Amino acid sequence: MRYHNITKDDMLNGDGLRVVLWVAGCAHCCPQCQNPITWDPDGGLLFDDAAKQELFEQLEQPYISGITFSGGDPMYPTNQLDIEALAKEIKEKFPDKTIWLYTGGLWEEVRRSPVMRYVDVLVDGEFEVDKLDKQLHWKGSSNQRVIDVPKSLASGSVVLHCE
Repeated sequence: MRYHNITKDDMLNGDGLRVVLWVAGCAHCCPQCQNPITWDPDGGLLFDDAAKQELFEQLEQPYISGITFSGGDPMYPTNQLDIEALAKEIKEKFPDKTIWLYTGGLWEEVRRSPVMRYVDVLVDGEFEVDKLDKQLHWKGSSNQRVIDVPKSLASGSVVLHCE
């Protein structure tokens, strides 16, 4: 897996203070995307042990609520196995931290992915510039959903995350 950045003390990509991993690779290529540099799956840096240690050092901080996977798209085919393994390890080492994941895919397309058993909140759907709303929490356009993954998996239908 490749990544472009690790953001620390982020307040825009999930609730609380978070660390954000911006992965490389996205097939959605949404017009006016905020991160088109992340579309190339061969761009950025190799996600190595030093990058993982940087994430874990942030997650060890009591004031950090959790991690957000964004990009690019964490559900891009070449990212999925690495994101799943990383999410599993984070849940084991930091059970009180939340995991958020942003994807251009829809819940209905990704809900059966094994990584979803580790994700607390999923923000789904492509960014649509004609539905841009800067007043929205945690999403860029009104078509996107902020989904409570455990509740949605348990109920079999989409349950939105409380704002």
